[in-house]
Amino acid sequence: MAITMNRSNAANISGTPMSLSGLVSGVIHWNKARRTRAVLSRLSPHELDDIGISPGDIDSICLGRR
Repeated sequence: MAITMNRSNAANISGTPMSLSGLVSGVIHWNKARRTRAVLSRLSPHELDDIGISPGDIDSICLGRR
């Protein structure tokens, strides 16, 4: 089964329209989470404990769940 893309379905792949501002906002959010994860991952467990988090909390913090 081949999937063809045209202007009408390229902007609506997931069933919801994707605006340019929504796309930019998503990329900004992803980049902030990526940078936060990188910085927190470089800290030792002792340093993470000093700021009140554990190594297991890093992913949930980066996803905004904490």
